[in-house]
Amino acid sequence: MSALEQTKFDDNGLIPAIAQDFETGEILMFAWMNKESLALTIEKQQAVYYSRSRKKLWFKGEESGHTQLIKEIYTDCDNDVILLKVEQVGGIACHTGRKSCFFQKLKDGDWKSVAKVIKDPKDIYG
Repeated sequence: MSALEQTKFDDNGLIPAIAQDFETGEILMFAWMNKESLALTIEKQQAVYYSRSRKKLWFKGEESGHTQLIKEIYTDCDNDVILLKVEQVGGIACHTGRKSCFFQKLKDGDWKSVAKVIKDPKDIYG
């Protein structure tokens, strides 16, 4: 049985995917994949996700240039979550211009931004 056949997608044909910096271990982002995006990710060794809002494949970095090159791919013990260990090209994974999408920390009951913007999103996306 192939890896794709062993992977457990949910009732919507999706599986959660976590992107992690290959060198530092920092969690960069969370997204969804479908069977086609996972197959393309494996084939191209570059992260391809599925956008639920746009209902289409999303080649990470297609607009920003901030692609994710695959170093290793893991699944959890239930085969229902994907972990991508990646090289983050350009050092920016988040559409807000930050290294990681996880830049808000709970402090005193409120979410506080704890990471600086590396590049203004207007300069990335226009």
